[in-house]
Amino acid sequence: MAFQTYSLFVLSIIMISFGHVENRLNLLQLQSDIDKLKADFNSSHSDVADGGPLFTERLSSWTERNEKRIILSQIISMYLKMLENTDRSKDHVRNISEELHTLKESLSDGSKKIEDLKDLTKLQMSDLKIQRKAVNELFIVLQKLRDTSSSQKRKRSQFQRLCKC
Repeated sequence: MAFQTYSLFVLSIIMISFGHVENRLNLLQLQSDIDKLKADFNSSHSDVADGGPLFTERLSSWTERNEKRIILSQIISMYLKMLENTDRSKDHVRNISEELHTLKESLSDGSKKIEDLKDLTKLQMSDLKIQRKAVNELFIVLQKLRDTSSSQKRKRSQFQRLCKC
């Protein structure tokens, strides 16, 4: 039960955060639909608070726009999976599902990045062929890391010069 309640709360945050991106979501209608869904799941049950929030604390550690797109695409996928097992004959369930599908499409690059991360975890680093390939790419990976970190330092120093802090 805790999953559903916190999921609905995060769903509200996602819809508010990204609602104005492409299709001007009707937030009042969505809030009403989410309230109905909360009633369907009996989300006022006492066990909802057990273990703390599911998504909201994770969202706070993802600060960059592209990072947020990655985590939000995964969270939206989880909501869609949860709603697959609900009564689709209810208007509020259909409305929420449709909006989630629309949001997921706008975050499709995040889904691809999630798949890339999953694929990396599946690599068998004990395999000699994989190790050879990895060693061949090591210098390029380190160059990209250095370039990324130096551009971050440059951005910070530029900001500090502009900022009258």
